[in-house]
Amino acid sequence: MKTINRAIDRFCYRHPNFGIPNLMLYIIIGNVIVFLFSMMDTTGLFLQYLLFSPDKILSGQVWRLITFVFIPPSRNLLYLALFLYFYYFIGSTLERQWGAGRFTIYYFSGILLTVIYGFVVGLLTNSLSMISLSADYINLSLFFAYATLFPDNRVLLFFIIPIKIKWLALLNAAFFILQIIITPFPLSLLPIMAVLNYLVYCGDTLLSYVGVYKNRFSPRRINFKMAVKNSKAGSSGKAYTRKCAVCGKTDTDYPNLEFRFCSRCEGYHCFCIDHINSHVHFKE
Repeated sequence: MKTINRAIDRFCYRHPNFGIPNLMLYIIIGNVIVFLFSMMDTTGLFLQYLLFSPDKILSGQVWRLITFVFIPPSRNLLYLALFLYFYYFIGSTLERQWGAGRFTIYYFSGILLTVIYGFVVGLLTNSLSMISLSADYINLSLFFAYATLFPDNRVLLFFIIPIKIKWLALLNAAFFILQIIITPFPLSLLPIMAVLNYLVYCGDTLLSYVGVYKNRFSPRRINFKMAVKNSKAGSSGKAYTRKCAVCGKTDTDYPNLEFRFCSRCEGYHCFCIDHINSHVHFKE
């Protein structure tokens, strides 16, 4: 997981224009448009042309590889509004935290895992025409990522009760487990695909929270004098005192950029403000 995360971070740094800015906004707009058209369609055929269907994809209807993402999670207008607001809030926050490139990779890797799972299940059960998947678990897995990055943030449950995000994440996990239990096999494994996608990006941080890395990632005071002692020359040829361990930016090359040391990393590792909360912790 750590290797994959660092490779993604380096790719995004080297390709700053990669990604789809405001991706979640486009997903939400697509859901609204599909909802409106489906309400006007009395035959129900409109949604049938958008559903994920392996046999129809293989017969040439390739648009189904992506259009299933825009199928609304509910036909009830109130529930739909709450779901879409929730998805937009979580998705846009993750994009601001990670950057458009990393968030785009996260979302589309979730779609890719779902599509691969659908084809594998269809081939193994010889029922390609019967497999129909949605993007609900991909969207719900965004909440796990948000709770991992901001576990102590509070929201108003039912617009009244203040509750920490991490407790809501446990309720979300309970919902995933319930769906695995009550959904017939092998479709019951679909939530696991979304969880696997989440673990690739946030698993290392999650394990440090639950204590797996307790002895290796214990919070401690940073010895700034020793860290500054390791200063080298930046790309400008001048000595720097801080260099981001993810993207390589230095306080000499970027004097207005904020840098911080991570107390969970072993050794003295500095990160810019863009990566202090989203990097993979170092182990010696």
